[in-house]
Amino acid sequence: MSTETVAYVEEREFDALLSENKIVVVDFTATWCGPCRVVSPLMDQLAEQYKGRVQVVKVDIDNNKPIFKRFGLRSIPAVLMFKDGELAETIVGVSPYEQFSGAVDKLL
Repeated sequence: MSTETVAYVEEREFDALLSENKIVVVDFTATWCGPCRVVSPLMDQLAEQYKGRVQVVKVDIDNNKPIFKRFGLRSIPAVLMFKDGELAETIVGVSPYEQFSGAVDKLL
């Protein structure tokens, strides 16, 4: 049973998601990626902490390669933060929770 609170989105839903939410945090991940499993619970924590104010989602890069390439990403985990549909922050690799929450605080 999965305890993940953060939903996965597909490429076709992505642009609508950005236009419908003021702040969106996107975790680019893959099932085979070890460091991604370290970041995943941090994203769940972020979603919980900013519930109702920030939309946190995950994108599986194996199923959504075009969206991964669209942002010029080369490695995962990569967390992209959007404000009003515009890319505002990119955090690549494993980072402490405070780096993610601090970046969100700046956008709020």
